[in-house]
Amino acid sequence: MVDNTRKWEKVKVEYLRYIKSERRLSANTVDAYSRDYTKFSHFILHHWDVAPEGVEGVMIERYLSWLYTEGHSGASQARHLSGIKSLYNFLLIKDRVDKLPTESVDSPKADRLLPDVLTIEEVDDMLRTFDLTTSKGCRDSAIVEVLYSTGLRVSELTSLRINDLFFGEGYVRVVGKGDKQRMVPVGSAARDKIQLYMEFRRPKHRSEATLFLNNRGEPLTRVMVFNIIRRAAALAGIAKQISPHTLRHSYATHMLEGGANIRQVQELLGHESITTTEVYTHLDRKHLRSVVEDSFTHLDL
Repeated sequence: MVDNTRKWEKVKVEYLRYIKSERRLSANTVDAYSRDYTKFSHFILHHWDVAPEGVEGVMIERYLSWLYTEGHSGASQARHLSGIKSLYNFLLIKDRVDKLPTESVDSPKADRLLPDVLTIEEVDDMLRTFDLTTSKGCRDSAIVEVLYSTGLRVSELTSLRINDLFFGEGYVRVVGKGDKQRMVPVGSAARDKIQLYMEFRRPKHRSEATLFLNNRGEPLTRVMVFNIIRRAAALAGIAKQISPHTLRHSYATHMLEGGANIRQVQELLGHESITTTEVYTHLDRKHLRSVVEDSFTHLDL
C-alpha cells in the first residue's frame, strides 16, 4: 500500500501543476480539485490498493455511491466526477493510461436549485432606492445596473479597471475564470451610471486603476457588494433571496426568454460548457433543445 500511496502523491503533484500552469484554473478551483483528489485517492487505496493507472469504472461508480451515502448532493457528486474526468484526461495526455475509466460512468443528476429571478420591474425598484446626489448612491446604482445588464460575476465586477471600459465601442473587457478575457456589451443605461459615478469619484481617486472603490479609495470586496445588493432589495420591498448572482441569473434568463441564442449567452457569461449555461435558464427541456439545435444551424461550419 505504501508504494501505491506514493504513486498517488506523485501524480497529485504533477496533476495540480498541470491544471494550474497549463489549464490556468483559478487558485480556488485548484484547491477544490486538490481536496477532491485526496478524498478519491484515499477511498481507492482503502478498498483496492491500486495506483491511479489501475482504477476502473466500477471503482469510480462505487466512490460516487459512497459520496451519496455520505450526504453529498447530486451537484457535489457531479463536481467530484468532473475532477476525476479531468485527472484521467491528464493521464491520457501523458500516455499513463490507454483508455479513460470514466467513459462508462454516468454523471449524477445535479440538484438544480435555481436562484430566484428578478423581474425587470423589481430591478427598476432596486435602482430607485439609490440617492444619485451622493457618491455612494451613484456607485451603488452603477453596480446594480452593471451586474444586471452585463451578467458579470461579482469577482469580475470588483476587479473591473477603468482601462477595461471601451464605451466608444460599447463594451467592457472582463477577466473571468482562469484569467480568460472576454468582451461584454454594456448598454447606455450602465454607461451613463458609470459616468455619473466617475464625476463624483474623479477628484479624490484620479490615479486609482480599479473602477469601484469604497469611501477610503480601496477596491470593494465581494461582501461589500453583497451588502449593497441585499440592502437595495430590502428597501425595494423584495422578499426574494437576493445576491449579486441573482442579477447574473436574471440577466441570462431574460436574454434567453427574449429570444437570444443560448450559444451567445454562454459566451457572454464566460461559460466553458453550454450545460453550465442551462442552469441559468427556466426553459423547459423541449424548448431548450430546439434553441440549441437552432443555434447549431446558424453556425458557420
